[in-house]
Parts: sequence; structure tokens; C-alpha cells
Amino acid sequence: MKIVSIVGARPQFIKASTVSRVISKYPGIREIILHTGQHYDENMSRVFFEELTIPEPNYNLGVGSGSHAVQTGRMLKGIEELLVKETPDWTLLYGDTNSTLAGALAATKLHIPVAHVEAGLRSFNRIMPEEINRIVTDRISDLLFAPTETAINNLKREGLAGTSRFTGDVMLDSMLFFRAFVLANPERYRMEELPEKYFLATVHRAENTDHPDRMRDLMTAFAGLPFQVLLPIHPRTRKILATSSVPNNVQLLDPVSYLRMIHLTMNAVKVLTDSGGLQKEAYFLGVPCITLRTETEWLETLHDGWNIVTGVDPVKILRAADVPIPATPRQDSFGDGNAAEKIVEFLQRP
Repeated sequence: MKIVSIVGARPQFIKASTVSRVISKYPGIREIILHTGQHYDENMSRVFFEELTIPEPNYNLGVGSGSHAVQTGRMLKGIEELLVKETPDWTLLYGDTNSTLAGALAATKLHIPVAHVEAGLRSFNRIMPEEINRIVTDRISDLLFAPTETAINNLKREGLAGTSRFTGDVMLDSMLFFRAFVLANPERYRMEELPEKYFLATVHRAENTDHPDRMRDLMTAFAGLPFQVLLPIHPRTRKILATSSVPNNVQLLDPVSYLRMIHLTMNAVKVLTDSGGLQKEAYFLGVPCITLRTETEWLETLHDGWNIVTGVDPVKILRAADVPIPATPRQDSFGDGNAAEKIVEFLQRP
């Protein structure tokens, strides 16, 4: 069996590392890794392949940045050419990026079976480009690997029960595996001169970064927090913030590696983010989260107050920051930590 795995962005590198590690145990499966180059910055791409021991990509399209149409169009052309060359048994896709959508469209038009990891997520907010990517990819995929029961139920409501499989979340697999590295070598992954107490924040979604008024609201909220705010920031967002007033208690950081991000997260007072992945990572590590959006795909993280959705309203954000850390146990709704094994098993079934 030959599988072409398509990745292009940081969250996909993390998910793919987990599944690739399982695939490598099967001598009868050959994996071809196609990197679209959607994330091309050294700190957002190369370092993840090295740190997560992902096999070197067989192909890198190097598409870089651009509008959604330009970026997706470049990917479609390159992916189609490589799928024609490789003729895989499966095209394996992750998440909800333009790389995911382009891979699904290219493979489907070539009648190559498509499997989608992290299927069934819905924010029900079609302003998000990720939401459109999810809906289209799920509709045209042949196998849908759902991380939660909520995702399975979404797929059932859309008439996709027949192609849906509950596997659990590969991000939980990844966290269990890599957290051990961090705990065993904390000094290696600890960043220098960390404050004793800090909030960890990330902001990258266009619904926030493309609106100066929203960014001002977020900076106002961060300024009102009682501790320093560490803000690892995408190069694009750093350019946007160059025209804004960044509070004195906000420290801008270059993008950090996955293992350093785990260390930063597990030692933070709370996390503030518009990232779906970091919401889950905080939840898995038992760190309360404040989601800087008006909705979340990860409803399970809301249980017992571990995640509070605030949008960018400074009053709501500061109120959520004052909420005590939940005392009740978190509900483990993301599987048993063996999602990757189940995915590979399903791919091998006739």
C-alpha cells in the first residue's frame, strides 16, 4: 500500500508525526510526504520536521503565501502532478487548511481515495475560511476520521455516517508522547528568563488579525492582566502589530518549537488563544484556556469551565482571567491516546 500524506502548516506537522510513526511500523505500507510549503518560515516549518522526527518530505511545493485563491490554485496544480506520478492507494489529509482543501480536490478528481484526519469539526461560522475547507473536504472524502463524538454527530447530521469512523484525537496521542520528552528534559525546552507567573497568548486568525479594532481590543485586555503576557507570534501578525500599541506587559516572541510550546503551556497561569489546537493542548495539560473567538469547534473543552469563550471583548476576557482554576476533573472525550493506530488500521481494511 502507498499513502501520500499532504501537510503544509504547523498543526498538520504535529498530527502527521504521530501517524507517520505508526505507519513506519508496517513494512507493507510506503508513505510519501508532500509538503505544500504553506508555512515556509524556518521556525514554523523546518524546525518541526527536525524536532518531531518526521521523515524528510519527499516533495515540497514551496507555494508560500498569497490569497486563498492563489495559494490553493498553486497547490492544486502541484498536488495533481505528484499524485499522477505516484498513483497512491490513499491520499491522507489533516485538519482544515488550504493544503487540506487542495489535496482533497486534486485527489478526488483523479479518483484517488481520500482520508481526512480530524473530520467533522464545525464552528458553524462560515466567515472562517477553515470552516469552508472542512465542509468541502468532508463532503468529498472517502473515509472520515472523527476525533470526538461531537464530530461524529456532526457528520451523521450531514448524511456522512457511512464514511465516518471515531478514532479519537491524534493530538492527544502526540501530547502524551511528546510531553514525556519535556518532563524528562525541562531545562532543554525551557526558554530563558521566563517570569515566575505569566499568561501565554497566541493570535493568528484573520478574523482577529485583519481587523485593527479587534487587535486594539485584545491589546487593551492584555494590558489589564495581572502578569506578563508571552505572545509567540506569526511573522505576518508581527507586521500588523508594528502599527499598533503593544502594552509594556506583552512580550512578543518569535514562533517557538512544539516542545518549547508544550513547556510554555504547561507552566502558564492561563492560555489566551484563537487557535483550535492550543485550546486542546491546554486542556490536555490541565491549563485553563480563554478562547479569543465567539465560538469553538472543541465543545468538550468547555466542560467544567476549562475553556471560556470570550471573543475579543476586554471586559469578558478580564472577567474570564479572574475565574478560579476548575477544581472538578476534566472529561476525557478525545479517545484513549491510540488514534493513530486506529487510523492506520482503518486504511488497511478492504
